[in-house]
Amino acid sequence: MAFKPNYNQQRAERNRAKEQKKQEKLQKRQEESERRKAERDPDAPDGSGEADGETGTGSVDSGSSPAAGEA
Repeated sequence: MAFKPNYNQQRAERNRAKEQKKQEKLQKRQEESERRKAERDPDAPDGSGEADGETGTGSVDSGSSPAAGEA
């Protein structure tokens, strides 16, 4: 006698395959984009945007105590 079909399991299997395919496609597109960027501007660092890692916004603590906003 054959097994009773488990539709939820089959659906989950299809969804997993679909998500995996989407992730592979996204990764491929990102790699191609990085390759095109590298070809376009070979002098630039690998997409970080900042060579020294600083953001330029400053990291000064503005007094984030609860009473700082009351005045």
